Amino acid sequence: MQRPGEASSAHGPWVGLRPADASLRIGRLTASMARTRSPGYADQRDEILRRAAELFARNGYTATSMNEVADACGVSKAALYHYVRDKQELLFQIAAGHVGRLEQVIADVQAQPPARGTEAAEARLRALIDRFVREYASAQDEHRVLTEDVRFLADAEREQVLAAQRRVVAAFSDAVATVRPALARNAMDKPLAMLLFGMINWMFTWLKPGGPLTHEQMAPVVADLFFGGLGAVRKPAAPRPSRARPRAATTIPSPTSTIPTT
Repeated sequence: MQRPGEASSAHGPWVGLRPADASLRIGRLTASMARTRSPGYADQRDEILRRAAELFARNGYTATSMNEVADACGVSKAALYHYVRDKQELLFQIAAGHVGRLEQVIADVQAQPPARGTEAAEARLRALIDRFVREYASAQDEHRVLTEDVRFLADAEREQVLAAQRRVVAAFSDAVATVRPALARNAMDKPLAMLLFGMINWMFTWLKPGGPLTHEQMAPVVADLFFGGLGAVRKPAAPRPSRARPRAATTIPSPTSTIPTT
């Protein structure tokens, strides 16, 4: 699905920086911004990234100005630059943060006891599918930015994100090969992992909040279709009542009121 005024283009393999790598590389970008930070600086910065992701996802990276980002955040453009260096850094922080969270999902699943036997290996891959689909449900804007706007990053930063995506694909390929080792011997584990990502990566284009199906319901459908084809797909269970509270709008204060002047 293209946004107005955008031409389609080819993208590298979708999908995380290892959490430690993400923190290190993102930290390097902001190390030069050594200023006194107010309490809640990280929360305010996260809110800026969230609102920027909304704008980039809706309008496109190139069509969104820093003035629009500042207006959406309720701060001046000058105050916005206290949190990010420029629009390129905004894009990198959004993309790197998203893939970093996806790699944390993989790390969480892999931290469980090692899978032994086909059934246990399948359960682990199903857990990865389930966790990824659920993660996408709460990060649709960030995921759209990752899939469509990474091409606008500078070469070095884009390669960091693409390398992270390749590591995520490799983790899924390994999970597929653990279920059926013969696939790896025939070099089919990665192609099947890519087919799996083809099912889940573009859900944001059609699976909308408030629709007849939820991400929670669709996760086992994806897993059943991947493992058993159409004959294995079952009717989704009724959605469980949501306990999530609506995210309250956050007003981001100007940092100048809390930064000592010299």
